[in-house]
Amino acid sequence: MGHAVLKIVAAIAVVYVLVGLLLYFRQSAYIYFPARTVRQTPAAIGLAYEDVRLKAEDGATIAAWFVQAPAGANAENRPVVLFCHGNAGNIGDRLNTLRTFVSLGLDVLIFDYHGYGESEGKPGENETYLSALAAWEHLTLTRSVPSNRIVVFGRSLGCGVASWLAQHCEPGLLVLESAFESVPAMARKIYPIYPVRLLSRFSYDTLARMEHIRCPVIVAHSREDEMIPFEHGRRIFEAANEPKTFIELQGSHNAGGIDIAPGYRALLREWVDTHIELGKTGNRPDTAKD
Repeated sequence: MGHAVLKIVAAIAVVYVLVGLLLYFRQSAYIYFPARTVRQTPAAIGLAYEDVRLKAEDGATIAAWFVQAPAGANAENRPVVLFCHGNAGNIGDRLNTLRTFVSLGLDVLIFDYHGYGESEGKPGENETYLSALAAWEHLTLTRSVPSNRIVVFGRSLGCGVASWLAQHCEPGLLVLESAFESVPAMARKIYPIYPVRLLSRFSYDTLARMEHIRCPVIVAHSREDEMIPFEHGRRIFEAANEPKTFIELQGSHNAGGIDIAPGYRALLREWVDTHIELGKTGNRPDTAKD
């Protein structure tokens, strides 16, 4: 009986080690789910847009769309949303959100990370930061948009990208929708029996960045989010500097965002009107590393 028990223990140990190795070497496949084919453009929902190509610091060409709200008073000085999307699909899957921002009178620049849609390269943490930096520089340098007229908006994985950008580039407003604290914090929830901090090759440590972010912050999260615990959003909010506000969403991770929440949209428009100032020149970070 003792020998049989030892064999079972040995088999369990082997499986444990093999799964740990798989988690370590295959992490990228568990984090990024890019789609190469862009099935729809903003024209499919009646939005005029400009198809732009950006150049990241590593030389990769980044695909993006610039969508303008209808012309109106002060159109040349209105705020611009820099939209950092989640970990699946590509920019062609975010048309409803583009329509939402435009309905609020906001221009939008949405871009695809390395390896997503028509963007070159392969996805990775530093690569997502470089993609976002290329989008920031397109707004601040090419289009001469003052940095504090930019709303950096992150959703899910995009919150890790948006928080990095906000720490280094000082936008006018940061919005974090359905954010997780960090990759290791999420891994602890999914793989509680593994030393995830030792195994993790990715960080996206939004929680640690909050104390360094000086712009106003909106954090939005749903208690019904089945993918990212509500407590992650609350802890991120508690770590943020003032001015800040938290809005509790309704619905699942992929169905409870700004597109279906009138109160959330009204809050965003109110904070844009209150906190976005004009006339500040754009900033850029010295490096794409933490």
